[in-house]
Amino acid sequence: MGSGIHRNYCQLGLTKRVKTVRNRELKKLIGSEAFVGYILILPWIIGLLMFQFGPILQSFYLSFTKYNILQPSRFTGLSNYRRIFSDLYFIRASEVTFKYVLMTVPMKIIFAFIVALVLNMKLKGIALFRTIYYIPSIFGASIAMSILWKALFIYNGMVNQLLGVIGVKGPSWLGSPSLALFTISMLNVWQFGSSMVIFLAGLKQIPTELYEAARVDGAGKFACLLHVTIPGVAPLATFNILMQMIFAFQTFAAPYTIFDGTGGPLDSTLLYVIYLYRQGFKIFDMGYASTLSWMLLCMISVTAALIYFLDKKFVNYD
Repeated sequence: MGSGIHRNYCQLGLTKRVKTVRNRELKKLIGSEAFVGYILILPWIIGLLMFQFGPILQSFYLSFTKYNILQPSRFTGLSNYRRIFSDLYFIRASEVTFKYVLMTVPMKIIFAFIVALVLNMKLKGIALFRTIYYIPSIFGASIAMSILWKALFIYNGMVNQLLGVIGVKGPSWLGSPSLALFTISMLNVWQFGSSMVIFLAGLKQIPTELYEAARVDGAGKFACLLHVTIPGVAPLATFNILMQMIFAFQTFAAPYTIFDGTGGPLDSTLLYVIYLYRQGFKIFDMGYASTLSWMLLCMISVTAALIYFLDKKFVNYD
């Protein structure tokens, strides 16, 4: 009997020690920065699960159905995915979108890098210029900016009027199939501020000792740019290219507003998301629109994988 009481006391003591350790660990966890961080992002996590993750799953299910919003969905298997490869508008929209991405992203990244180089110079009042150059990204491709862009580039708009002053007859920027997509691309390139800021931060992180060593070896400004600056910001360039590529694939507001959702002359600005919107909210073929959205995800994923492959091959993070 005495041994049983002794055993019970030992178990009670062990239980108290375990509770003490647990309470100590819990207090340590609650007081940690990680726990505070999770608490701060908890509203975003709840919003993600409630308002984004659910619709994503529903969209995946609807991609296998025939659904027009007004009637219950009807499961049709892979018929929507088979339909895609015989859809000429899908092929046209994909072609226009890839052309738009290849046209917009390189111009935007190069322009942002050049402006960042200029703004990295130690000049009087440079902080004011940095703010001014970031303003276009604040406005973004809003409806108001799209309307303004349309007013600038219509046939008798301000751009052609300025060209007329110097004796040049301006083209039909928005009415020509060969120029319409380029005109829309320039609106995207104009919003280079976010990429510029990232490049500017990267330029300030490059050690000055590298430039000094290069000059000792006889390198000029161009050689320093080629062998020190560009390799130094190459990882940031990869990030900028990836982010801008994702944004370019999803471009919708500006071309839709400027061309009233028609896709421009001869469908020259029929971007993928405009065609997706047309299928879902004009034709009300929501099942096929969901399929198009998942195909867009595949396009972005494959392109991102290609960027990562090239990044590992050509970019040195050391």
